[in-house]
Amino acid sequence: MEPHRCLWAKGDKYILYHDTEWGVPIHDDRLLFEFLVLEGAKAGLSWSTILNKRDNYRQAFDNFDPAIVAKYGDKKRQTLLSNPGIVRNRLKIDAAIQNAKAFLATVQEFGTFDQYIWSFVGHRPIQNAWKSMQEMPARTPESDAMSVDLKRRGFKFVGSTICYAYMQAVGMVNDHVVDCFRHRELARKRRGKEGG
Repeated sequence: MEPHRCLWAKGDKYILYHDTEWGVPIHDDRLLFEFLVLEGAKAGLSWSTILNKRDNYRQAFDNFDPAIVAKYGDKKRQTLLSNPGIVRNRLKIDAAIQNAKAFLATVQEFGTFDQYIWSFVGHRPIQNAWKSMQEMPARTPESDAMSVDLKRRGFKFVGSTICYAYMQAVGMVNDHVVDCFRHRELARKRRGKEGG
């Protein structure tokens, strides 16, 4: 029998993403940068659009190596703007390059981006207990604070709603609904870590 999932997990790619990635705490800087770019690219679009283009994004953006992306010049910008495999939006492409620069500056200050970004939740995932997706907020005081600070550091496409979606994606919050099998798994993982 199929396990009970969050209602949005429909279709093979979405189900795989839901079951293996969404809400899993990420502490790898490269992956944290990847999600920062992808969540920014998603603005005004659906996550399925981005998920379907994710492999193209990895190829187009040098596997999201911020040190490489930060050095992109006009020629690379033009290449990205003519790449049908990604969202061809000048503002979003420029934001990805600017965010790579801001990302590197933040890493220089904090040692890792992980150290910086997880400070907004006290370095521990927030365990929510929503019964339905309707209860889920679009933003929280934590995402508001993150948005303000990221903007102050020169990041683009980091409004509070984007920041909250980012927090959900990288596991800073467990927003699987309570009757989803992943909610229990991720809550258990967190307890195991704290007990260990």
